Amino acid sequence: MMKCVALILLVPAVLSFEYPFLIQKFFKHKVSASTIERTDAAPEIPVAPRIAVIGAGAGGSSAAFWISKARSRFGLNVEIDVYDRSDYIGGRSTTVYPYENVSLPEIELGASIFVKANKNMWRASDEFNLTRRDFQDGGSEMGLWDGEKVVFTFEGGFWGTAKVLWRYGFTSPKRTQDIVDAMIKKFVGLYSKEAPKWDDVAHLSSMYGWTELTSSSTMEYLLHQGVSRRYISELVEGATRVNYGQNAGYIHALEGLCSLAATGASGIKGGNFQVFEQFLERSNASVHLNTTVDSILPKANSKLWTVATGQGAQDYTAVILAAPFYSTGITVPHAISDQIPAQPYVHLHVTLLTTTSEYPNPTYFAMSSSAKPARTMLTTYEGVRKGGKEPEFNSLSYLGLARPGEWTVKIFSKERISDKWLRNVFNGKVGWVFRKEWDAYPKLPPTTTFPPVKLDQGFYYVNSFEPFISTMETETISSRNVVDLLLNDEFNSGICGPRISDSDSKDNNTTSEATKDEDDYVYGWDC
Repeated sequence: MMKCVALILLVPAVLSFEYPFLIQKFFKHKVSASTIERTDAAPEIPVAPRIAVIGAGAGGSSAAFWISKARSRFGLNVEIDVYDRSDYIGGRSTTVYPYENVSLPEIELGASIFVKANKNMWRASDEFNLTRRDFQDGGSEMGLWDGEKVVFTFEGGFWGTAKVLWRYGFTSPKRTQDIVDAMIKKFVGLYSKEAPKWDDVAHLSSMYGWTELTSSSTMEYLLHQGVSRRYISELVEGATRVNYGQNAGYIHALEGLCSLAATGASGIKGGNFQVFEQFLERSNASVHLNTTVDSILPKANSKLWTVATGQGAQDYTAVILAAPFYSTGITVPHAISDQIPAQPYVHLHVTLLTTTSEYPNPTYFAMSSSAKPARTMLTTYEGVRKGGKEPEFNSLSYLGLARPGEWTVKIFSKERISDKWLRNVFNGKVGWVFRKEWDAYPKLPPTTTFPPVKLDQGFYYVNSFEPFISTMETETISSRNVVDLLLNDEFNSGICGPRISDSDSKDNNTTSEATKDEDDYVYGWDC
């Protein structure tokens, strides 16, 4: 019974599990072999080998941090340069303030939360003395809208639980929770002392027994596991639509289960981007913001790579690409670009606003004028599958008070939300409005193939993991794996040193790190 209740109660938290946004969309740039210019005139050879990291978001900032761990532990003689075309650190994690007033609570525009099972983000917040705060939502009620009617309202308390069990039965919530728990139990193995290293995401998926998950849609997989269609098309689909803008019949089951793994959702007070700022500050990397990388090309008669920007060019022993390749516009040899499948993204409209309307307009939701709709409203596509009207938004949620008597609201939608629509839904009581369009998340249909982790000798791709699982946390896991591969290939080292025998690896550990309890141990942070 308690697991069933736990799944029911995580519904409001599901609302903001992860919003892994691309900051900008850039034109795909690809050149023929005849137009590739190799750089024969090299810049002055640096004193120490250099590694270039492209991207200053979760993946790039953590990659620099992992390299610095090896440098400090083993005296690795290497310099790090980090490039980002944006003017800030954080990539997919960025905040805005109502009325541009920094005295009001910030709103995460991108990636919003992490959970305790996300051990890198959790450990970082502890190590960096950042304050975690519980995710703030509009209350314990959550409605489910199909475009024409509210098909169900989830409520807290005994009677709310009874209503859920009456609608869905005991088996489907319990079975789904067990499946999610089993996935999380395997996932945390990525932080263990025996954490795997991989050069092929498909191999990792197979090793973890997740190939069936990635090769099936969420709907197909859960139906096969005996979960009812109603439960999947309502509660589960509400989660996949808010978190990834995709229906349960489309998104693969591994990512669908991640949408449900939001128990204990937290964020960083002041913005999650602070974690990534700290990664870079502590890495002692040279950070180049407002710097567009134009090309990454092999240096003639050399094993080096030349990274060219508008400010010049620099040669590197290795390059880590920590941004979606087809959104960067970077020129690379065909031998590299041809290895990376085109990755479509969900184009999303995010509307933030403040309102003095305590509840949304009940008449919009086909309710009586005296009704009080839930202030968290997820959506299902099931009405459309039955010939009905498509919801005009993916999710609508009151995040909390911006100031006394004025709430902050976040809306995700496929199309732009008009001012007229906002006035109608919020009873004409709309204050500040902020709109943003994003290529928000990768489209994640069932698949068993993924981009390569290593694109060439000395050239590595963090975002190879994104079609597998797309979150802030998994970017830090992917970057850790990439850094381990790079250090092994180029320096015969690793974040925790070369893995030789158990006795040898123990000699490489510092005393404080080696004595970590198993539950507290996080590979990379500890060795």
